[in-house]
Amino acid sequence: MIIQRIADIVWHRLTGLMPGELQQTELSWLATPHQHLSLLTRRRATMIVNRVRLFAFLFAVLTPLWSVVDLVVFPFPLWLDLALMRLLACAAFASLLLYYRPNGDLFDAYRAMALLFAIPTAFYVASYTLLGHYQLTGISAAIGAGYAFLPFVLLAGLAIFPLTLLENMVIASPILIAQGIAGSMRWATLDWPSFAGAFWLLVLITGVSTLAGMSQLAFMIALVRQAIRDPLTGVFSRSSGEEVLELQFTIASRSKAALSVAFIDLDHFKSINDKFGHEAGDKTLRDMTHSVSSNLRRGDLLARWGGEEFLLIMPDTDMTQAEAALLRLRNIGFSKRPDGTPLTASIGIAERGADQAVDWKALIDLADQRMYLAKQGGRDRVFSTDAQIVALTR
Repeated sequence: MIIQRIADIVWHRLTGLMPGELQQTELSWLATPHQHLSLLTRRRATMIVNRVRLFAFLFAVLTPLWSVVDLVVFPFPLWLDLALMRLLACAAFASLLLYYRPNGDLFDAYRAMALLFAIPTAFYVASYTLLGHYQLTGISAAIGAGYAFLPFVLLAGLAIFPLTLLENMVIASPILIAQGIAGSMRWATLDWPSFAGAFWLLVLITGVSTLAGMSQLAFMIALVRQAIRDPLTGVFSRSSGEEVLELQFTIASRSKAALSVAFIDLDHFKSINDKFGHEAGDKTLRDMTHSVSSNLRRGDLLARWGGEEFLLIMPDTDMTQAEAALLRLRNIGFSKRPDGTPLTASIGIAERGADQAVDWKALIDLADQRMYLAKQGGRDRVFSTDAQIVALTR
């Protein structure tokens, strides 16, 4: 009871800071990425890689340009060593820019971020060690001290990425550790008050960047939710359904797994609008999707395909399992018509392996054709093969 009370207080505080962005069930999405929808994950991965490439472009241009300043203030041997290090870093950033392209894979995005932050972190540790071998004074000492600000730039840069709390901590930790290692290399001559103050500032910047990234993520969650949902029924829209099915088809093809889809068309739905009005028709659609969504198996996804047509995507489900699942849904019921009579549906099923579908579009087309055959066969039934109609009796 106390824990629930604390959770409610935290939730109300957060919604006050981010009004209208998150739903309470989505709060945990800010902490870890494990519960994110596949569509959110793909969009976030694409955004992360695009921003990594933008960051890499800026560093690839600015890193070698600073050698001009180094040439003016540093001794030639020091400048030469730093210039070579800068060229190597520039080549690494350019490679990251040229060879990484967004593909919607989150782990690929993680690799891109890891490389982006590893390059300047390695440069920072190497340059910090090199500068420690020289006794610099005046303007040279001031410019050399500027190298110590690179970790601050990196941690501030985290703010441009829509990351969870866990992701921010994982990425920021190596930079903070590198700062500690760099300090330990000058253990005998280290100005401890100055080092502690700088380290605390790094931690503070990390906190601010983490909040900024989580705020971006919260806004992105809200936008993706609005984009992928049908505004009337709340189930997935056709475009998001196509995206999910394309992804599931690719996964199933690679792993030789089963994948079934069911095309559902509500019987005589036009008569509801004609006889009872469109508001009654809208309510019927909402009731139907609520009934079906409440009884779906874990992993199944319902999308509104248009009007009174819906597509049910069932990963890791063969034809026999799909028929059993739809029979169970039919026995539960697709809700009621406005006059109280049962709402029925004509359904066509297709399965990737059994029907040897070449792509996800062919799978939908086959399910659609079978749905029409079910209608021609008398409605209120499922057509699951080209030679058999399976009646869904009460």
